[in-house]
Amino acid sequence: MERIGVLGGTFNPIHIGHLAIAQMALERMHLTKVIFMPAHMPPHKNSHAVAGAKYRYHMVRLAIEGNQDFEVSDFEIAKRGKSYTIDTMQHLRQQYVDAKLYFIIGGDTLSQLPSWRYIDDIRKIAEFIVVNRPGCVKKSHDIKHHSVIMPGIDISSSYVRMRLFQQRTVRYFVPEPVLNYIKENHIYET
Repeated sequence: MERIGVLGGTFNPIHIGHLAIAQMALERMHLTKVIFMPAHMPPHKNSHAVAGAKYRYHMVRLAIEGNQDFEVSDFEIAKRGKSYTIDTMQHLRQQYVDAKLYFIIGGDTLSQLPSWRYIDDIRKIAEFIVVNRPGCVKKSHDIKHHSVIMPGIDISSSYVRMRLFQQRTVRYFVPEPVLNYIKENHIYET
């Protein structure tokens, strides 16, 4: 039986922390593959601060190139509108009828799960894999999940964007093909 992990996010831009989370979940949970799912329009973010969906999709594609265990899906981007996890997981359940599905999140998102749209339906489709994040305090609730511990990589997309706005290097924070793509397409310039 296939064991498929799904890592959703804005990926604005994708960075080494995202890649490390996916790799660690893949290894520790014995996943067949991880599907990166860039959001078209995250419901919890200001769309003005988010690079265009096509740019974020291409950055993910470039970042995972060469890793046969990683894929990127344009489902949420092609669907357009706000990206809700329930829609994505229902789509994937239809696509992978016999697979076991897992939704990968960072520890900082764990406390927000009870407020997600149709969380009980999501839980029927997939199990959650929670990867620790530095500085994140675990809050108690009844949502069953698998915990994956990894070395702390305290990096965020907002930190990467801040450095870019300040015209500071983000080398080693994002894969080199992603950095080149950002420069070539003038993404995150003021």
